[in-house]
Amino acid sequence: MDVVTRDDEDLLLDLLNTAPVVDGERVDELADPEAAARWAVARDGAGTADEVAALRRVRDAVDDAVRDGSGPQALAADVERVVVRPRVRDGAVRWELEAPAGERLAARALLAWVAIGERHPGRLRPCANPECRRFLLDRSNANTARWCSMALCGNRFKARRHYQRARVAGQ
Repeated sequence: MDVVTRDDEDLLLDLLNTAPVVDGERVDELADPEAAARWAVARDGAGTADEVAALRRVRDAVDDAVRDGSGPQALAADVERVVVRPRVRDGAVRWELEAPAGERLAARALLAWVAIGERHPGRLRPCANPECRRFLLDRSNANTARWCSMALCGNRFKARRHYQRARVAGQ
Protein backbone atom coordinates (compact mmCIF):
# COMPACT_ATOMS: atom_id res chain seq x y z
CA MET A 1 0.00 0.00 0.00
CA ASP A 2 1.60 3.22 -1.12
CA VAL A 3 -0.74 6.17 -0.95
CA VAL A 4 2.10 8.64 -0.21
CA THR A 5 4.03 9.98 -3.19
CA ARG A 6 7.24 11.96 -3.50
CA ASP A 7 5.01 14.98 -4.15
CA ASP A 8 3.43 14.42 -0.73
CA GLU A 9 6.88 14.28 0.88
CA ASP A 10 7.78 17.53 -0.89
CA LEU A 11 4.48 19.04 0.27
CA LEU A 12 5.33 18.14 3.87
CA LEU A 13 8.80 19.67 3.60
CA ASP A 14 7.39 22.83 1.96
CA LEU A 15 4.77 23.06 4.70
CA LEU A 16 7.27 22.66 7.52
CA ASN A 17 9.46 25.32 5.92
CA THR A 18 6.70 27.95 5.93
CA ALA A 19 7.85 29.12 9.37
CA PRO A 20 11.53 29.99 8.89
CA VAL A 21 13.72 32.38 10.84
CA VAL A 22 14.52 35.46 8.76
CA ASP A 23 16.93 38.06 10.12
CA GLY A 24 16.70 36.49 13.56
CA GLU A 25 12.89 36.46 13.73
CA ARG A 26 10.47 33.61 13.05
CA VAL A 27 8.22 34.35 10.09
CA ASP A 28 4.95 32.53 9.43
CA GLU A 29 4.39 32.48 5.68
CA LEU A 30 0.86 31.17 6.26
CA ALA A 31 -0.16 34.00 8.60
CA ASP A 32 -1.36 36.29 5.81
CA PRO A 33 -4.66 34.84 4.53
CA GLU A 34 -4.06 35.81 0.89
CA ALA A 35 -0.48 34.50 0.82
CA ALA A 36 -1.57 31.31 2.58
CA ALA A 37 -4.40 30.79 0.08
CA ARG A 38 -1.93 31.23 -2.82
CA TRP A 39 0.45 28.75 -1.16
CA ALA A 40 -2.31 26.15 -0.83
CA VAL A 41 -3.69 26.68 -4.35
CA ALA A 42 -0.17 26.29 -5.80
CA ARG A 43 -0.14 22.81 -4.23
CA ASP A 44 -3.57 21.76 -5.56
CA GLY A 45 -5.52 22.95 -2.56
CA ALA A 46 -8.58 25.18 -2.44
CA GLY A 47 -7.00 27.97 -0.38
CA THR A 48 -9.93 28.25 2.02
CA ALA A 49 -9.54 29.59 5.53
CA ASP A 50 -10.37 26.13 6.93
CA GLU A 51 -7.71 24.52 4.77
CA VAL A 52 -5.09 27.03 5.87
CA ALA A 53 -6.04 26.49 9.52
CA ALA A 54 -5.63 22.72 9.09
CA LEU A 55 -2.26 23.22 7.37
CA ARG A 56 -0.99 25.46 10.15
CA ARG A 57 -2.23 23.05 12.83
CA VAL A 58 -0.56 20.03 11.21
CA ARG A 59 2.62 22.01 10.47
CA ASP A 60 3.01 23.16 14.05
CA ALA A 61 2.28 19.72 15.54
CA VAL A 62 4.67 17.91 13.18
CA ASP A 63 7.32 20.59 13.80
CA ASP A 64 7.05 19.99 17.55
CA ALA A 65 7.06 16.20 17.14
CA VAL A 66 10.20 16.22 14.99
CA ARG A 67 12.11 18.78 17.06
CA ASP A 68 11.36 17.47 20.53
CA GLY A 69 10.01 13.97 19.92
CA SER A 70 6.65 14.85 21.46
CA GLY A 71 4.86 12.27 19.32
CA PRO A 72 1.61 12.40 17.40
CA GLN A 73 -0.80 13.11 20.29
CA ALA A 74 -1.43 16.67 19.12
CA LEU A 75 -2.50 15.26 15.75
CA ALA A 76 -5.04 12.75 17.06
CA ALA A 77 -8.11 14.68 15.88
CA ASP A 78 -6.59 15.19 12.41
CA VAL A 79 -5.61 11.53 12.14
CA GLU A 80 -9.12 10.37 13.02
CA ARG A 81 -10.60 12.27 10.06
CA VAL A 82 -8.25 10.67 7.51
CA VAL A 83 -9.26 7.46 5.78
CA VAL A 84 -7.32 5.54 3.14
CA ARG A 85 -9.50 3.09 1.18
CA PRO A 86 -8.77 0.61 -1.56
CA ARG A 87 -10.58 1.17 -4.85
CA VAL A 88 -10.54 -0.87 -8.02
CA ARG A 89 -9.74 1.48 -10.90
CA ASP A 90 -8.60 0.59 -14.40
CA GLY A 91 -8.20 -3.07 -13.48
CA ALA A 92 -5.95 -2.40 -10.47
CA VAL A 93 -6.37 -1.79 -6.77
CA ARG A 94 -5.48 1.78 -5.87
CA TRP A 95 -5.38 3.33 -2.44
CA GLU A 96 -7.22 6.62 -2.21
CA LEU A 97 -7.19 9.25 0.48
CA GLU A 98 -10.53 10.32 1.89
CA ALA A 99 -10.54 13.44 4.02
CA PRO A 100 -12.80 16.45 4.39
CA ALA A 101 -12.30 18.78 1.41
CA GLY A 102 -10.68 21.50 3.47
CA GLU A 103 -8.23 19.06 5.04
CA ARG A 104 -6.89 17.07 2.07
CA LEU A 105 -3.57 18.95 1.84
CA ALA A 106 -3.00 18.69 5.58
CA ALA A 107 -3.94 15.00 5.45
CA ARG A 108 -1.45 14.39 2.62
CA ALA A 109 1.29 16.10 4.64
CA LEU A 110 0.36 14.12 7.73
CA LEU A 111 0.44 10.80 5.85
CA ALA A 112 3.80 11.78 4.34
CA TRP A 113 5.21 12.42 7.83
CA VAL A 114 4.04 8.99 9.00
CA ALA A 115 5.40 7.27 5.87
CA ILE A 116 8.78 8.98 6.14
CA GLY A 117 9.01 8.03 9.80
CA GLU A 118 8.28 4.40 8.96
CA ARG A 119 10.35 4.03 5.79
CA HIS A 120 13.18 6.46 6.49
CA PRO A 121 13.45 7.10 10.23
CA GLY A 122 15.58 10.09 11.15
CA ARG A 123 15.74 11.45 7.60
CA LEU A 124 13.32 14.30 8.25
CA ARG A 125 15.15 16.61 10.62
CA PRO A 126 15.78 20.24 11.49
CA CYS A 127 18.61 22.09 9.79
CA ALA A 128 21.88 21.88 11.75
CA ASN A 129 22.19 25.67 11.75
CA PRO A 130 20.91 26.63 15.22
CA GLU A 131 19.69 29.97 13.83
CA CYS A 132 17.46 28.27 11.26
CA ARG A 133 13.99 26.74 11.74
CA ARG A 134 13.81 24.98 8.39
CA PHE A 135 13.78 21.24 7.87
CA LEU A 136 15.47 18.91 5.44
CA LEU A 137 14.57 15.50 4.13
CA ASP A 138 17.81 13.60 3.58
CA ARG A 139 17.36 11.38 0.56
CA SER A 140 21.07 10.62 0.19
CA ASN A 141 22.42 7.09 0.60
CA ALA A 142 24.87 8.19 3.28
CA ASN A 143 22.21 10.02 5.33
CA THR A 144 24.71 12.76 6.20
CA ALA A 145 22.93 15.93 5.04
CA ARG A 146 22.94 18.57 7.74
CA TRP A 147 21.63 21.73 6.10
CA CYS A 148 18.27 22.77 4.72
CA SER A 149 20.29 24.29 1.90
CA MET A 150 23.99 24.84 1.33
CA ALA A 151 23.23 28.33 0.00
CA LEU A 152 21.01 29.29 2.93
CA CYS A 153 22.75 27.67 5.86
CA GLY A 154 25.60 25.34 4.97
CA ASN A 155 27.96 27.84 3.38
CA ARG A 156 27.13 30.54 5.90
CA PHE A 157 27.69 28.23 8.84
CA LYS A 158 30.92 26.84 7.41
CA ALA A 159 32.21 30.34 6.58
CA ARG A 160 31.39 31.55 10.09
CA ARG A 161 33.19 28.56 11.63
CA HIS A 162 36.23 29.12 9.36
CA TYR A 163 36.34 32.80 10.30
CA GLN A 164 36.20 31.92 14.01
CA ARG A 165 39.04 29.37 13.66
CA ALA A 166 41.16 31.83 11.67
CA ARG A 167 40.52 34.53 14.25
CA VAL A 168 41.52 32.24 17.13
CA ALA A 169 44.65 31.12 15.27
CA GLY A 170 45.63 34.75 14.62
CA GLN A 171 45.47 35.79 18.27
